[in-house]
Amino acid sequence: MLSEWRICVAPMMAWTDRHCRYFHRMLTARARLYTEMMTTGALLHGDVPRHLDFDPAERPVALQLGGSEPADLAASARLGERWGYAEINLNCGCPSERVQRGAFGACLMAEPALVADCVRAMRDAVAIPVTVKHRIGIDRIDRYAFVRDFVGTVAEGGCEVFIVHARNAWLHGISPKENRELPPLRHDVVVALKNDFPSLTFVANGGVRSADEIEQHLVDVDGVMVGRAAYHQPWDLAGWDARFFAAPAPTLSRDGVEEAMVEYMARLVDAGEPWSHASRHMLGLRNGQPGARRWRQVWSDARLKGEAPATVSRLARQALGSTAATDAGRLAGHAASTTPASASANAAACAVVNSSP
Repeated sequence: MLSEWRICVAPMMAWTDRHCRYFHRMLTARARLYTEMMTTGALLHGDVPRHLDFDPAERPVALQLGGSEPADLAASARLGERWGYAEINLNCGCPSERVQRGAFGACLMAEPALVADCVRAMRDAVAIPVTVKHRIGIDRIDRYAFVRDFVGTVAEGGCEVFIVHARNAWLHGISPKENRELPPLRHDVVVALKNDFPSLTFVANGGVRSADEIEQHLVDVDGVMVGRAAYHQPWDLAGWDARFFAAPAPTLSRDGVEEAMVEYMARLVDAGEPWSHASRHMLGLRNGQPGARRWRQVWSDARLKGEAPATVSRLARQALGSTAATDAGRLAGHAASTTPASASANAAACAVVNSSP
């Protein structure tokens, strides 16, 4: 049987919100999706529905938590289970200074016994899986024994699934972005962990950019988690179900996905939320198609924010695949017979198209 964690989309701050996950779920029915990291403080003392609400179409979705107090994590895990999440994931990999000040994230790798207590508390509180996402080391500690002992100790707390970002986390002197690029990738460490703990599930994360790379990693580990490549090249997700799950591929074309997102954005507007909260996540949908840049520019143009999503989509689709001169002429001619608001939108789209080289 294939692992539930065979293909995952990584939790990414400010990116994998509910709108992003709704979009990704149109492209893959089987990949496991993750929330942004949510701190226990935000859930226990903040607006819980605002943090945890999601569309049922997004399932299965995992809730990633940030925290280090077992009781707080247990209470937050109970909330996640009540809201319908399929998994609770503990963040032991984020290297940001803000997270370090909260005494969680990657710095927890230095306290494996505490992580085991946190996992044990959450497992006692919920019936859904509790997993851990971590690095292979912290700072200049790159001995395999360090991460091996971390996994062994945390497994004693009841964790059976480990998502391993195959880089060290350098806790001082570099930014989170640099932490995704500078520490060298060492996927062989993830393979070694799988060999040493064959009964546990290991998901490789870090630097995976294509379906071919996913396939290579799946030879040695149980699953692969893809981060920024999935976000920037979302249409790649449309091939995952058939290739990695022997499941039917999504029936929607790129046009169909855009149309479905327009309907979703219209519902957001009806609920009082700007449609741009969702449109920003689909800007990579047309990557690789002629005119993708002009299509993206229309969707991103601030002058069109007051228009209905369907209007912006029409203008963007008109821009797609056309030369700047032809497109500008067509849109300018159309503007004369439209309402003032739509004429303004068309003029803005013309300006966007004309600005393209």
